[in-house]
Amino acid sequence: AQTDPYAFPPQTGADDLWLFSGGRHQEAWRFLGAHPRRIEGVEGVLFAVWAPNAERVSVVMDENEWDGRCLPCRVRGASGVWELFVPGVDPGTLYKYEIRSRIDGCITLKADPYGRAAELRPRTASVVAGPSAHRWEDDAWLRARSAWDWQHAPVSIYEVHLGSWRRRPDGSLASYRETADRLVPHAVELGFTHLELLPVTEYPLDESWGYQPTGYFAPTSRHGDADGLRYLVDLAHRHGLGVLLDWVPGHFPRDAHGLAGFDGTALYEYADPRLGSHPDWGTLVFNYGRHEVRSFLLSSARYWLEEFHFDGLRVDAVASMLYLDYSRRPGEWLPNAHGGNENLDASALLRELN
Repeated sequence: AQTDPYAFPPQTGADDLWLFSGGRHQEAWRFLGAHPRRIEGVEGVLFAVWAPNAERVSVVMDENEWDGRCLPCRVRGASGVWELFVPGVDPGTLYKYEIRSRIDGCITLKADPYGRAAELRPRTASVVAGPSAHRWEDDAWLRARSAWDWQHAPVSIYEVHLGSWRRRPDGSLASYRETADRLVPHAVELGFTHLELLPVTEYPLDESWGYQPTGYFAPTSRHGDADGLRYLVDLAHRHGLGVLLDWVPGHFPRDAHGLAGFDGTALYEYADPRLGSHPDWGTLVFNYGRHEVRSFLLSSARYWLEEFHFDGLRVDAVASMLYLDYSRRPGEWLPNAHGGNENLDASALLRELN
């Protein structure tokens, strides 16, 4: 079988690149990230990442110990998307992207913004995710949901932080499955109509409760694998409970392996700190006016609804998204094109999200 990664033609379609670059792609996780593929009869993984200001992007896998042989990717024209099909890579493989900035030549190791699994903190690598083995049994719930008059029906929501709701006798965190088997009957008995999970998007710091995420497509590995989370949602649906997810498009942390300065530039965040830095939380604000960032956020929202059957998203810190002067004194913020304090790009994103 062919083992040379550079013998395979580009795989990402022109339509995907066009929609993504125009801010109109709502399923960008289907081509960006790490995807097991069979190409020309060869099994492997297709890696793809957006880094338009990189001079070089390479895939580095765990067998290289992060400082050995790198596999340089190929850029897809002006899209800024780099991709490479690597034969012989299996699900479960740890990987990062080594990115050399064309601005200053600095080299950084980054986790995959579209990675669908991650190492358990404090380790920070992405993990090649295989196909789901979960078999959904919530068809009846989904059919009933489509006819539900949700604007007028009673709603009672039980908000849950999985990291503190239930622990094992030794103090370690319970898995998604262990929690589901106790949480779902408990909420049903109390008469709630919905569970609301504090963010389960991967995050580095336990104390943030998930509100400073780094993995917008990866369920946190603190509680097991993605199919464990699917089991939790499925079980809730089969017992008549809806499940909402706290989702955080307002900001992200500065951790070196995450989105901050991803390709050596302010890529996902605003470059000007009067727009791009949160004074309260020390985090960075998404650049809602950048087309590819809009595709990233819209795709993340849709990912959790489609791939995990969540019934809705509770958007965190909306006020900080909508107002340019949020928690800022005069002179510490920039007005919009009309001289006002509204973040017009953020409000446009939220309208499109709805």
